[in-house]
Amino acid sequence: MGRVHLWLQCRGLCFLRRAEARLRVAGNRFSSTEAAAATRSEPQGPGSEEAAAGTEISTRKKTFSKILAERREQAQRTVLINCPSKINEKKLLKYLSSHGNIKNHFFYESYGMYAVVEFSETDSIASLQDATGSVQLVDECPVPFKSRIFTITLKNPPSQASNQTPVYRHKQATIQVGELLTNLCNADSVSDQLYMLVEKYQLTEENTKLRFFTCSLIQDIASAYFPDCIVKPFGSSVNSFGKLGCDLDMFLDLDAIRKNATQRKTGPFNIDYLMKRVPSERIATQRTLYVIGEFIDNFGPGCVGVQKILNARCPLVRFSHQPSGFQCDLTANNRIALKSSELLYIYGSLDPRVRALVFSVRCWARVQAITSSIPGPWITNFSLTMMVLFFLQRRKPPIIPTLDQLKELADAEDKHVIEGHDCTFVSDLNKIKPTENTETLDVLLSDFFEYFGNFHFNKYSLNIRKGKEQNKPEASALHIQNPFEQNLNISKNVNATQLERFVSLARESAWLLQQTGKSPSSSNQRWGLAALLLTSAGNNASKGTRRKRGPASERIKGLLESLKLSAENGKRPFGTRA
Repeated sequence: MGRVHLWLQCRGLCFLRRAEARLRVAGNRFSSTEAAAATRSEPQGPGSEEAAAGTEISTRKKTFSKILAERREQAQRTVLINCPSKINEKKLLKYLSSHGNIKNHFFYESYGMYAVVEFSETDSIASLQDATGSVQLVDECPVPFKSRIFTITLKNPPSQASNQTPVYRHKQATIQVGELLTNLCNADSVSDQLYMLVEKYQLTEENTKLRFFTCSLIQDIASAYFPDCIVKPFGSSVNSFGKLGCDLDMFLDLDAIRKNATQRKTGPFNIDYLMKRVPSERIATQRTLYVIGEFIDNFGPGCVGVQKILNARCPLVRFSHQPSGFQCDLTANNRIALKSSELLYIYGSLDPRVRALVFSVRCWARVQAITSSIPGPWITNFSLTMMVLFFLQRRKPPIIPTLDQLKELADAEDKHVIEGHDCTFVSDLNKIKPTENTETLDVLLSDFFEYFGNFHFNKYSLNIRKGKEQNKPEASALHIQNPFEQNLNISKNVNATQLERFVSLARESAWLLQQTGKSPSSSNQRWGLAALLLTSAGNNASKGTRRKRGPASERIKGLLESLKLSAENGKRPFGTRA
């Protein structure tokens, strides 16, 4: 009986591990409400694993463009309400329900408390707007622009002694590094540490909804000039690699206007709009963004710090949207960036190890000051992501396909040529054959550092389109070919000093993982990924300054000694940077 009982326990543990792995695949990507719901519910019975698998399959069937369209439609049925901190949730929902059925809602904090309320029908928003007045001010005059952001005040505020239960506010930022390290040290393996980091850092379902809603608000503004325009999020907000707190990149898509004009050419006549003409598309983009930037600055509720950066390689309007808490960049004529977001989304959806490795390498690079939010000669997150993808293509067997292999699977609808650049690849995830590679994340993380710690950067460039090293076409320290604009080097800004730092830290990290890759007996000791996220002794100097460093072996020995001391004293040996 004892053996049977032990066998059942082991089988139950394996079942839970498999179920968790299934949920990680569907885990809270921007793409699916169903996937997010799956991550919030635990398996309850024998059929739960199959249900999670079914959710994963149904999610994977949707294309990137289909998911974007569903999210945008959802955002158009949504309003944002600035609430008092002591709002009664039931009373608020009851009042709003008088205007229509509420499908979903949640609260969060950003310059006050806000409620995101999704109605079942767009007519409910018109009903709410008809019942809303404008605030009467003594010394100021409000700009009469009716948006979908409202403010609710209490006619009879509750007393300080009220026992009313406060509403739950969803988080909009990542946890502190110190708290993350504590959680990582309680994991069972390095692989579990990497999955845990994704769960703590990835965009939540609520944050994703808020991002699409913010884009829809800017679309409302742009529609005053271009009624058929669409404002789409791109980059980290949609490519499955976004971290809580990341910027919101927006793309003003005017293609629908051009397509509609083409479709209306019927009958014996050609009829066109009379439009102003300018010498180039770049000038048209600059003028468009200038006008919309002025509107956002003067009339956009909650939009502050508006900057019109029109002479950049890619003209943009930058501003802070205080109600959502997002730092926003609005661009136009940037369709290649949207295709790059779709490509990354596909790679992130193929295998859960892809996102886990990208999140962990990015976090490691940020803590070790390899990347920076300040423009300069540092390696960017996009370059790091390309390096991870290239590394996974080089595994035997490969974990993800090359871009050329994805192109071979494409059909006629997937064919896209943008500004002369071939951006064709398959959009249907079901056509991509799953990998036969079964390597664990602890092996992949260690091999990633070892691979690039010994890579011949002086000779070769990285190319995810081919999935192999190629001779460098230029003298840049680091050369990573843009997957679509193949004549561009996405890491041209990186100088030799920063590349040397990356190589040195990669070697140290590979060695350190070999020494601390297993869970220790003491819960106070930093191990595995947690050990890598401690700032190294050689990292105390500020960026851009060169200082003499001792041999790598001596630095590693010092780091290990500090780890041992921290375990004995129950203290953290080094400071950490988010």
